[in-house]
Amino acid sequence: MSSPPHEDASAGQALNFTLPQTHQLLRDSVRRFAESEIAPVARQLDKEERFSEALTRSMGEFGLFGIVIPGEYGGHGLDSLAYAIACEEIARVDGSQAATITAHNSLGINPLYYFGNETQRKKYLPSLCTGDKLWAFGLTEPDAGSDSRGSKTTATKVEGGWRINGSKIFITNGASSLNAGVTVQTVTGRAGEGKPELSCFIVERGAKGFSSRPMHGKLVWRSSDTSELYFEDVFVPDDNMLGKRGEGSRQTLSTLDRGKLGVAAMAVGCAQGAYEKALAYANERKQFGRAISSFQSIAFALADMHTKIEIARTYLYKVCWMADEHEPFSKEAAMAKLYSSEMAGEVTDMAVQIHGGYGLMEEYDVERFWRDHRLLRIGEGTSEIQRLIISRRIGCAAR
Repeated sequence: MSSPPHEDASAGQALNFTLPQTHQLLRDSVRRFAESEIAPVARQLDKEERFSEALTRSMGEFGLFGIVIPGEYGGHGLDSLAYAIACEEIARVDGSQAATITAHNSLGINPLYYFGNETQRKKYLPSLCTGDKLWAFGLTEPDAGSDSRGSKTTATKVEGGWRINGSKIFITNGASSLNAGVTVQTVTGRAGEGKPELSCFIVERGAKGFSSRPMHGKLVWRSSDTSELYFEDVFVPDDNMLGKRGEGSRQTLSTLDRGKLGVAAMAVGCAQGAYEKALAYANERKQFGRAISSFQSIAFALADMHTKIEIARTYLYKVCWMADEHEPFSKEAAMAKLYSSEMAGEVTDMAVQIHGGYGLMEEYDVERFWRDHRLLRIGEGTSEIQRLIISRRIGCAAR
């Protein structure tokens, strides 16, 4: 068949959806680690609401921190696709441990690498890439969630530095003894029309006036470290500003864009884990003398679950490729995060339904997958915020 006029017949050859062998090997190794090291303790840690420092160090030793950071700073120098695969495979077994990995890589390490100066990178990144220490990102406040520019935590200029006052809430990796500090978004002044000038600062653990408190009683990610952070007249030197004054909002939004890839990967992994449990159960569970997977209603539900997961995974991998090719991907990251997180809700809900009453019991992991998926539609920007981002990027009129 001849090609249409003026069309390059070889253009389509650039498309290759085969996962590189290096990434397949990575997937296999992370899966083995998750099944051997995390799966045996995930249910008990969830039940006890206990963050495991030993398991976190094991994940660090295995190489799950600093995945995309160059070797000169202690990282592994891999790409965004490798990072997504690692997050996906851990979430396939346990959302709490995946949350630790995703928050530390996307929100903890990335701002220091992408916006820090050379001195800051060399000072903080090596220990953060090994998992010996964890880093947090202080954005959300009691009255500032979806509105990232609504921060009330302030940084006031004083001689030789800044004084920070305020609080943050729902901060991952902020309270355990492994925490080494936090990057905190603050208001450093007012710009035109009274709009807040936002700047980010590095605050080390142990700084006078800086304290943290773990949060318990969570529905989701019960064995991850979620915390409240308090800043009471905390002094930081000028050298602790991340980037330049007034760049805080840009840094935050860029960080969240990359963070959405991790959350989308967690959603795909969560759905995959729930789907596999449901498929296995449906093949084992017998009613009316045969496996329930032979009934059309169950078989079609499983087919839909599998299809949705594959669609979400394929699109996520495309967005990871865009990020690695340094193409703009803010809209696409929002789309991947939106679809994947809502897909995870549908799949985990159906997994529980297939299990029937057993799906509501602690001894069946689909109960935990169903709970853990819920934060994926909130963290790194709610589904409503993702739709707002997408609608503006496709040309909808702004109010």
